Amino acid sequence: MQPNSDFMFKWLIHFGEYVLLMGRAFAVPQQWRVFFRQVVQEIYKLGIDSVGIVIFISAFIGAVITMQVSLNIYSPLIPSFTVGFMTREIIMLEFSSSIMCLILAGKVGSNIASELGTMRVTEQIDALEIMGVNSANYLILPKIVGFVLFVPVLVIFSMFCGMTGGFLISWFTDIISPATYEYGLQYWFSTRYIGYSILKAMIFAFIITSTASYFGYNVKGGALQVGKASTQSVVGSSVLILAADVLITLLLV
Repeated sequence: MQPNSDFMFKWLIHFGEYVLLMGRAFAVPQQWRVFFRQVVQEIYKLGIDSVGIVIFISAFIGAVITMQVSLNIYSPLIPSFTVGFMTREIIMLEFSSSIMCLILAGKVGSNIASELGTMRVTEQIDALEIMGVNSANYLILPKIVGFVLFVPVLVIFSMFCGMTGGFLISWFTDIISPATYEYGLQYWFSTRYIGYSILKAMIFAFIITSTASYFGYNVKGGALQVGKASTQSVVGSSVLILAADVLITLLLV
């Protein structure tokens, strides 16, 4: 029982420190002009730089989903347009929000944790504190706001490229005709699913940025601890995203 108690106590400490850090981070910015400039920089660094990997992965995943669905539900009792319908549902409901954010947790989360961790071990954060700057608010809040604001764009790109990847597979192969696939995409379409996916992705974006910021900001030691914090941020973000995905699905769907 003792190891379990120590484990729970350790994570309660982490949770308390996380809440206190977020309380400092969400203070009113001291200079709004500087804050908005930093938000734009973070949108470019965390969001726009992620567009390429989102497009690439989404297109190939959409193609693979189309092929897998067409091969595994081949039956005269199932309409062929079901391939397009199921591809659309999988991409819109889960891949473009949950799975994409799990992928971005590795790219964006590790980037934030390593950046803040390096600033901590090189005493740049301490220098900001000495100058009277709220370092948590100055460094963390623009990252959270920038990525949360831009992640809906990544979701839309992912949806479009995923369905386009499936369409290209239907165009260049004979597993399903493009017209049938297109009909399946349009069949029983609900715009509510787009809003649902965007809402989930924005929550996951907050989890990624805040968790990575916590581990990076609280690094103690040297370069080895920076790498460890980066790994912890990816693992922690992934676990929290999966748990939040279950909770949000139960509440909204």
